[in-house]
Amino acid sequence: MDSRFSRSLPSDDRAISRRRGLARVGGTEITGSAGSGDRDRDGASCVITTDSEGRRLARQSSHVQSIELRTYVFLDSLQPQLAAYMGTVSQGFLPIPGDACLWLEVSPGMAVHRVTDIALKASTVRLGQMVVERAFGSIAMYHRDQSNVLHSGDVVLEAIGSSIERRSRCEVTWTEIIRAITPDHAVLINRLNRRGSMIQAGMSMFILETEPAGYVLIAANEAEKASNITVVDVKAVGAFGRLTLAGKEGDVEEAATAAMRAVAHING
Repeated sequence: MDSRFSRSLPSDDRAISRRRGLARVGGTEITGSAGSGDRDRDGASCVITTDSEGRRLARQSSHVQSIELRTYVFLDSLQPQLAAYMGTVSQGFLPIPGDACLWLEVSPGMAVHRVTDIALKASTVRLGQMVVERAFGSIAMYHRDQSNVLHSGDVVLEAIGSSIERRSRCEVTWTEIIRAITPDHAVLINRLNRRGSMIQAGMSMFILETEPAGYVLIAANEAEKASNITVVDVKAVGAFGRLTLAGKEGDVEEAATAAMRAVAHING
């Protein structure tokens, strides 16, 4: 230690600092990764934190811990139609069928930037979508390797002091099967929904509305796994999520059962 700094500390304080592995420099503590001088000589890293910087970091940590987890949805393998639909609304990297996907929704909305930063630095996941709303923020991350996606999710949960069990419950605000849809109805649905496939007159239609919005994604993915249906519309952002599927009556009934089973699993 420089003699100039040694003189600024009483001998007792210098001894205590040496025992603790600390050196005080003008109000700054230099903390080694170990208290041993041998390890410091081996190149152990240290963190330099001023008094004011310490207070700022403490406030920042408090803000991160106050982030509310609204939606945590892990899709083990994106189905072809859902992957294609998500690609039409994606601002970032496009998903590929078979990719694993993690959809997170947090509150407040601006907190999604912090969550995104944590997730992307934790593994090699690719950011497909980030939506910042007034009250909520959502991100979609993709990777071929499920473990990468799950690891980023675990790191985010640890950082915000939350868990999957503490995510918001999925409330189903509306669900219905409409059979043999009329031509006029089909035309208006197709004009409103330009990103998915078209519904044809005579098809049956399954509709689902959830709160929070992101839960419609797992309902859509599981429905496509279970049955030969057409994905018409999947809205996973906003106050409510909305899913519209179409197909033959028997196929739609089977898809609806799979979708509702997925929702029940979330709440279970």
